[in-house]
Amino acid sequence: MVQHRPQTTVVLAMSADGKIADYRRSPARFGSSADKAHLEEQIAASDAILLGAGTVRAYGTTLTVSRPMLLQHRIKQGKPAQPVHIVITQSATLNPEMKFFQQPVKRWLLTTTAGALSWEESQGTLPPTVGESPPKFDQILVFETSQGKIDMVATVAHLASLGITRLAVLGGGALVASMLESDLIDELWVTVCPLILGGVTAPTPVDGEGFIAKFAPRLQLLEVKTVEQEVFLHYRLQRPVV
Repeated sequence: MVQHRPQTTVVLAMSADGKIADYRRSPARFGSSADKAHLEEQIAASDAILLGAGTVRAYGTTLTVSRPMLLQHRIKQGKPAQPVHIVITQSATLNPEMKFFQQPVKRWLLTTTAGALSWEESQGTLPPTVGESPPKFDQILVFETSQGKIDMVATVAHLASLGITRLAVLGGGALVASMLESDLIDELWVTVCPLILGGVTAPTPVDGEGFIAKFAPRLQLLEVKTVEQEVFLHYRLQRPVV
């Protein structure tokens, strides 16, 4: 377990059969207004949000803090109105015309050396827009393993050095899987929604290769809450006592 890193919480909604989107990977808008409010609360409690590029591409936007009470609480704590929104992607292939790039948030890009070069080159080819700043990231973070993959252990250690103490991970399944494999997740909030999506190829909360049952991460149930037809589950990752 990494000792010096942010407290990291996964926040997601899934169908009753454990899918976070349909087989077409359409934006998952099946959660209720209560689920959206819960998600906003988790975002407001965080210093930074980590999103997979697939999630950003699917929605084209990110959820920002808008409720006055949550904004006031952040300001009283000496925090900016919005947490930093960090997009993680190997390739950095992103549509610069997405509304995400016009939203009032700080945007960081977490990528590889090749991804950073690709993004910077793509920005150099964009025509200037009168009266508007070009789509951009406020910071580009490159932490790479010897295999050319994003080094999540080094990444979270760096985030801690920047003063980020609470990190919310909003998906997708490949990102959550990689962070679980590196033991970088502390808690999960899972909203179970009353529908069945099915589909062999439909994404799940944790994709990747999966875990052998004997060595699978174990959870401790902290809280169960029912709001109308949805169930909110709060888990903590179990770890051996040192």
